[in-house]
Amino acid sequence: MKQLVRKVMGSMAAVMLLGSLVMAQAAGAGRYDTQIQQQAAHKLADKKQFRNVQATAEDGIVTLRGTVDVYQDKLDAAKKAKVEHATGVRNLIEVAGAKLPDAQLQSKLNEKLFYDRIGYENAFDYVTVSVNNGVATVSGEALNDVARDSALSIVQRMAGVKDVVNNVAVSPVSMMDDSVRLRAVSALYNDPILGKYATDPALPIRIIVNRGVLSLYGTVQSTMDKQVAGMRANEVFGAFRVENHLTVSKAT
Repeated sequence: MKQLVRKVMGSMAAVMLLGSLVMAQAAGAGRYDTQIQQQAAHKLADKKQFRNVQATAEDGIVTLRGTVDVYQDKLDAAKKAKVEHATGVRNLIEVAGAKLPDAQLQSKLNEKLFYDRIGYENAFDYVTVSVNNGVATVSGEALNDVARDSALSIVQRMAGVKDVVNNVAVSPVSMMDDSVRLRAVSALYNDPILGKYATDPALPIRIIVNRGVLSLYGTVQSTMDKQVAGMRANEVFGAFRVENHLTVSKAT
């Protein structure tokens, strides 16, 4: 019985100590609230895109409210608000810029993504976007972080986008996968039927390689082109498996 009492008393003491520590931490953070709020407001006032954004501070947490014109401004405001002594930022800013129909916004975004990083190995990226109530969901796979961030930047800066969901994977770093990519480019574009897809740098057959799995994406002109692309991909040395996700714009 005595042991049980000691255990209960010990547990109560631990809970009280934890509560005291939490309260002390909150009080410690809160003593800088006025300074934090002034610094955050000053930083935001430096940029005209944040003219409708207000910052408050409580217990070391900066809360942002107001409106901006594009989603990227919302992200940038949060970065600006991370001032000295602030322990976090609560971003409640709303994007109140242009309003576009979802279908129109989606079409504009996908067109810009097609032309992203032309000349910078864009054939090895496949990124698309869908829009629902202004929320853009970015999906696909990019060769590296630079390619992924470039695609996300396009979406985040587009007028009409209210929020962004990032579902873009980054291909793992692999010398073996790199060699498969180069062989696949040669196999596809040296084919007399498929060479035409190299003429428009924005609309190549997208070649994604992930741990030896070679996947083809994009749009081709005929069912025969899709079949030939699959045949050439299956001939690539080092590819463990081929997945042909090409779509046909018009069947022959």
